[in-house]
Amino acid sequence: MNGDPLLTLMIFIPLLGMAVVLALPSRAHDLIRWTATAFSAPPLFLAGVLLWRFQPKVEGFQFVQHGTWIPAFNIEYFVGVDGISITMIVLTALLCLICMVASFGIDKGVKGYYALFLLLETGMLGVFCALDFFLFFVFWELMLLPMYFLIGIWGGPRREYAAIKFFLYTLLGSVLMLVTILYLYFASDPHSFDMTRLSQTAHIPMNVQLVLWTALFIGFAIKIPAFPFHTWLPDAHVEAPTAISVILAGVLLKMGTYGILRVNYGILPAATLAPAWHGKSLAFWLLAALGTFNIVYGAVCAMAQADMKKLVAYSSISHMGYVMLGMAAFTPQGINGAVLQMFNHGTVTAMLFLLVGVIYDRAHHREIAGFGGLASIMPVYTGVTGLAFFAAMGLPGLSAFISEALVLLGAWQAYPGLTVVGASAVILTAGYLLWTLQRMFLGPPNEKYLSLPEINARELFTLVPLGAIVIFLGIYPTPILELQGPALVRLNGQVQEAARAAGDRVADAR
Repeated sequence: MNGDPLLTLMIFIPLLGMAVVLALPSRAHDLIRWTATAFSAPPLFLAGVLLWRFQPKVEGFQFVQHGTWIPAFNIEYFVGVDGISITMIVLTALLCLICMVASFGIDKGVKGYYALFLLLETGMLGVFCALDFFLFFVFWELMLLPMYFLIGIWGGPRREYAAIKFFLYTLLGSVLMLVTILYLYFASDPHSFDMTRLSQTAHIPMNVQLVLWTALFIGFAIKIPAFPFHTWLPDAHVEAPTAISVILAGVLLKMGTYGILRVNYGILPAATLAPAWHGKSLAFWLLAALGTFNIVYGAVCAMAQADMKKLVAYSSISHMGYVMLGMAAFTPQGINGAVLQMFNHGTVTAMLFLLVGVIYDRAHHREIAGFGGLASIMPVYTGVTGLAFFAAMGLPGLSAFISEALVLLGAWQAYPGLTVVGASAVILTAGYLLWTLQRMFLGPPNEKYLSLPEINARELFTLVPLGAIVIFLGIYPTPILELQGPALVRLNGQVQEAARAAGDRVADAR
């Protein structure tokens, strides 16, 4: 094993924490909680070191650690980071620590809950760091089991149904991904799972590439989730504990769009750019159309919800549509806006789900119409919720505005009609969020809830860092754009170059 061990430490410290938690007495709930939280702190600290040492203008991957794992089949332990993955690694480490603290209210099966959460953190960090396709798949699958149990055991009344639905949908995507991985492995010469070289070593006919691209896209679209693969998400969110909803929306959804960027674009560039209509590829038209539909469909569904948590779940579907639209534009503004939206959506939606958890812990329901006048009962909670709602609307001065504006700027150059439709959905977003704000927080207070306690210090601890990020990036997004921008420019160039090279090989073969 050679290279920088920083990423390896980030990935496996939570796994070590899982072993320690399992060794603690089952009844020592506070000790378990604080031990798990302590093992989630080092990955966040190392993420800070990663940011400090990362050099955006350096080509290729940084903090690489490379070693032989299963030499007989050229399977390697290969991890690294670039401008596309670094923001997702930081977001994952931050949300995991926050969710550990947010889970202090869990009092059933505390040891099992925190052990599974630490295992989940290892899987998520591994996905964003892995550069060997076999290793990537192992980490991808590693997330499935803990998430299934975290929903199925600690969820709401319909938790078993939601957990099984999540498991089956994700497993379908995994099967499609596995078949594609096997094809790419045997098509490469020499056989390899190296994600950084497969686009050059795997010589595949264009018609087969399109099939593989579609299979991978479906696998990743289930995670986004893109219509029509989205139906698992509202059920999973509604039944999952608050912290698990945060991880689902804040991290797991981003794995779908990250996978498309890293795998579909990076490994199958010729299929990505295969021209179809008006000079745009079929892949880009598909992403743009589905992204626009997601934006509108998610907003319309959110407007119809009576359950606050379900409203936030459908809003996630809508906001992830902007990521797909920006990726489809593949312009400098569009692709930067898409990756920035992945990060911004992670922070904003995490705030929203945490806030839903705060009110549910007190009132034991989430029915929007069941409240009223909360502003006079819980003014601090109301203020934080207002910040999160305005951020989700894309209000200027808050982070989501910058990313959504960049997506629309980039998409206009490629799909002006779809961009108009997507931009118009902002009205729907403002409608359902302001209507919710009015029904829950304004007007005369509901006498039933006059004694609701204000948001406490532990809950504010989970929300204040996210709110600070939302405000800072809304005013000054340059640091994160400079972090990811050069890598996205290189990705664009590499995809274009690899697609041309693939076209030349096809022409020579003829």
